[in-house]
Amino acid sequence: MSNIKLFESKKIRSQWDADAEKWFFSIVDVIEVLTNSPNPQVYWRVLKKRLKDEGNETVTNCNALKMEAADGKLRLTDVADTEQLFRLIQSIPSPKAEPFKQWLAKVGYERVEESQDPEKSIDRAMENYMRLGYSKEWINQRSKSIEVRKELTDEWESRGVKKGQEFATLTDIITQAWSGKTVKQYKRHKNLKKENLRDNMTNLELVLNMLAEATATEISKEKKPKNFDENKMIAKQGGTIAGNTRKAIEAKTGKKVVSNQNAKKLLPNKSRKK
Repeated sequence: MSNIKLFESKKIRSQWDADAEKWFFSIVDVIEVLTNSPNPQVYWRVLKKRLKDEGNETVTNCNALKMEAADGKLRLTDVADTEQLFRLIQSIPSPKAEPFKQWLAKVGYERVEESQDPEKSIDRAMENYMRLGYSKEWINQRSKSIEVRKELTDEWESRGVKKGQEFATLTDIITQAWSGKTVKQYKRHKNLKKENLRDNMTNLELVLNMLAEATATEISKEKKPKNFDENKMIAKQGGTIAGNTRKAIEAKTGKKVVSNQNAKKLLPNKSRKK
């Protein structure tokens, strides 16, 4: 399960390994929040070499997992579990070290709670959006979009679609069919890097994206695609229906639906978190 965790309103990519029952965190994201380095990749590369030269097993044993990069693609990223991060933090001079250790312990405790009551993971996601300054109306819309997306990915899995690149390809097809832009083009339009595209959509953009994904889900359930090519056709059909709705709205309002607004522009100044 992939996830984004917030430390002082800064995003840290994370992934839960159900078999190992561990959280794994992106090391460069951790370095970025601890050091405010303008180039955490370089910082990590230098630190990694120094620790290896010193014979530090923490670095030697670090794994790499595929996580969403700034361009929206899944790329191998150095990760560390909680125990490894505790050791790694000792090598990073930062006034945030102790608060970060406490945060790591809290994340681990919350995972135990969520395994016993899955609704708590949804509640915490909504709390994170509140802390970032999103309106309750937007949060409700975003919550629904997560539900719609989950139903679509469950349907894809039941049709033999593979997570990772195949999911990304179908998502790209749906997005381009309804918005006129690929995910990469859409993110560039909103001046986004590693941010989640849906977290930077307006209410209307979210609604149309949900319409595209919900329609694709329903068509798939009816047509029962047998291979990836058939799934691609259905993805385009779902996106096209929402795309026609977008064009109708634009014709009536005279305004473009696909906005260049991102969260920085959408959130009121007083609500933004630094």
